[in-house]
Amino acid sequence: MYWRLSNLYFWFFALLGGLLPYWSLYLEGQGYSYLQIATLMATIQLTKIVAPSVWGYLGDRTGQRVRLVRLGAVSGSVFFAGVFLDPEFLGLLLVMLVFTFFWNAILPLYEVITLRALGERRDKYGRIRLWGSVGFIGAVALVGALLEQVRIQYLPWLLLPVFAGIAVSSFLVPSEKGERQAPAPRGSLKSVVLQPAVITFFAMNFLLQVSHGAYYTFFSIHLEQHGYGKLAIGLLWSLGVIAEIGLFLVMHRFFRRFSVRAIVLCALVLTMMRWVMIAEFTTVLSILIVAQLLHAASYGALHAVSVQYIHGFFGRHHHGQGQALYSGLTFGAGGALGAWMSGFLVDGFSTSAAFWGGAVAMAIAIAVTWRGLQPPPVNR
Repeated sequence: MYWRLSNLYFWFFALLGGLLPYWSLYLEGQGYSYLQIATLMATIQLTKIVAPSVWGYLGDRTGQRVRLVRLGAVSGSVFFAGVFLDPEFLGLLLVMLVFTFFWNAILPLYEVITLRALGERRDKYGRIRLWGSVGFIGAVALVGALLEQVRIQYLPWLLLPVFAGIAVSSFLVPSEKGERQAPAPRGSLKSVVLQPAVITFFAMNFLLQVSHGAYYTFFSIHLEQHGYGKLAIGLLWSLGVIAEIGLFLVMHRFFRRFSVRAIVLCALVLTMMRWVMIAEFTTVLSILIVAQLLHAASYGALHAVSVQYIHGFFGRHHHGQGQALYSGLTFGAGGALGAWMSGFLVDGFSTSAAFWGGAVAMAIAIAVTWRGLQPPPVNR
């Protein structure tokens, strides 16, 4: 069960490892402007606004989450092949919108599958999820090394084996009984979402992902402008995920020693410091390494907390839709807005200005969190 659950995480995040660090460089090599690059990169996040909610609803109502994961894996791989038709900007935008609509359906559904398969052993989640980080690191390092030998235009071809891995591993997922969920009480989802603590939780994560817009869209271009090669860029991306793995392994100890509020506020402050370091000290390798190690705070700690919030507040009736809202409102809307805003800042000023914009978003997130964050319910 452990390896069957871990397998899809490995391949799903391996694709992210091959895509996120290098896709902006690929688009730059294709001659697109910074605003066009920001728009195309934003589609990776944009479809998270709609897709997870649609697929999460279908998963909750039909109970066929495993079949939906397989459909998303195979369809996403097929539609990505449109990249090889060498489309113009609008054509590539359409390809990425359709491909990510199916691809972004996978993870929210799979999170529910994993937690239900673990049952009372939810403490094992971190060890299963860390294989996604391992896949990300492996893909970043391998693709970076290959791109030192071949032109960036070959990137789509290098991603094909990863798509095959996702499709195959989706058929290794343990099957569910396919039980339909009983209808939730009328208005119960609305009553959950409108709780002040839940609104604060979503606002915090929205601003967190806005701040990541510059990182996911222009970090590689920012490093390349400061003289870093593709392998070095890949290793710096990998370093952040290695720090994330380390945190996942010990996160349970932090939960025992510190309150959720203290963990979140500390992580937000460290994230703001991270963006300032990247903006101002890119050429100082030691500081840049520290900034990448802070990925453990800006993603690892806050994601681990968020999983508890979704499970605690949304309960069994709305677990899938809660996961979809988390993905759509934060990674989707927040990530897309952050990508576009960073595109305007890079186009008008510089890549450093985009990271300063991320730091400002984090300052607002700290203020919002300080006023309104409450711990999630323990038993639902």
